[in-house]
Amino acid sequence: MSNIYESAEATLGFISSPCLTKVELRVACRGISDRDALSKPDPCVVLKMQSHGQWFEVDRTEVIRSSSSPVFSKIFLVDYYFEEVQRLRFELHDISSGNNGLRDADFLGAMECTLGQIVSQRKLTKALLKQGNTSGKSSIMVRRLFHKSDPFLEIFRVNDDGTESLVHRTETVMNNLSPVWKSFKVSLNTLCSGDHDRELKIQWECINPKYQMKKKNYRNSGTVILNHCKIIKMYSFLDYIMGGCQIQFTVAIDFTASNGDPRNSCSLHYIHPYQPNEYLKALVAVGEICQDYDSDKMFPAFGFGALIPPDFKVSHDFAVNFDEDNPECAGIQGVVEAYQNCLPKIQLYGPTNIAPIIQKVASSASEEMHTKEAMEYFILLILTDGVITDMADTREAIVHASHLPMSVIIVGVGNADFTDMQILDGDDGILRSPKGEPVLRDIVQFVPFKDFKHVSAGWVSKQMQTLTQLMCLKRVKDA
Repeated sequence: MSNIYESAEATLGFISSPCLTKVELRVACRGISDRDALSKPDPCVVLKMQSHGQWFEVDRTEVIRSSSSPVFSKIFLVDYYFEEVQRLRFELHDISSGNNGLRDADFLGAMECTLGQIVSQRKLTKALLKQGNTSGKSSIMVRRLFHKSDPFLEIFRVNDDGTESLVHRTETVMNNLSPVWKSFKVSLNTLCSGDHDRELKIQWECINPKYQMKKKNYRNSGTVILNHCKIIKMYSFLDYIMGGCQIQFTVAIDFTASNGDPRNSCSLHYIHPYQPNEYLKALVAVGEICQDYDSDKMFPAFGFGALIPPDFKVSHDFAVNFDEDNPECAGIQGVVEAYQNCLPKIQLYGPTNIAPIIQKVASSASEEMHTKEAMEYFILLILTDGVITDMADTREAIVHASHLPMSVIIVGVGNADFTDMQILDGDDGILRSPKGEPVLRDIVQFVPFKDFKHVSAGWVSKQMQTLTQLMCLKRVKDA
């Protein structure tokens, strides 16, 4: 990126001048429209300068993921000529994940001004325009840096081949020479691949090589102080298994009306005399794997989203065998039989709320954590046909459960669009509660079962086993 300005400088025909001054520009945006209800843009600002009636790219900022009000750390260094009118154009683009180019990016708006306007006002805020019209409520602020700095801290790890990898970048503290950055968490795998002796690169004493060469009495430009560091051991699924603990496998089945009338052959709950429905396929595929680690082979089975006897009120955590004191079923076959016997006795209803069942299993996991032995790990299998309706409560429940010996496997049954469910998986970013609290570890694995339904049962079982193993390995890597 550093060569972009040099090439633009040559293209624009800049020449050495006694009136030339270097100006540093910092950019921030506000009010960028979200892509959709669950997806924020990945913004990047491109700076262009006009010469001979044409716009040439000078430089661009970094891409900030999932932000509608980004504050970019990139500083634009621009040559300022007092005697010239230098026209600038700031373009905002949405760069999709895995792509840093502009070819496939979405153009979100632009702002044009002169460098003289920025220099004279020190801070210039204008609306972003798109095709001549205001782009919603989005705006861009360009600040001319002066006096104090806007510092941020970067931590690099030194790889085996001597190269360096960025581990963490703090937030930018604006206009401050004595910044205090927020505390942050980073996994040992990311920080040092679990090697406590691996070298890290952090500038505790901030040295500017240019100042060091020019100033005889120069010592440093400041120092970085580490106030607190703590290593927290996060126990994973595999940690518990290798320690000799047992699996407590719990099943939760979606009995909402969107599944269709069980008496109709088009229903996802239709009991065919010769072949299992998709709920049963998913149950058997995952259950047969988990039951190997469960010594008593007794599995609690719950339903949610149905009107249940005797008063036919909606419940989101009822025992499928209707024995609330003992919801356990003997083996996977026992769960299958309880499920089949349950269907004629209930009325499918709604909504699709899964937070109550996560909280129920989390309560058992919490009690287990406080026992002397703590030798059980809880796996909750949730089978559902659609996007949940209590997303906020579910995120809160998952964040709480991430502190417990517990994992959640969610299988999407049927042909619904499960895109919104991917947010719970955490593979594309850290899941947070509505209050902003992040999960302590990634405990959710989501998979749409429709991806596997046209293949043999053996292949399905193998794929589900792979997903379960990946989940286990992911927990260990995060720990």
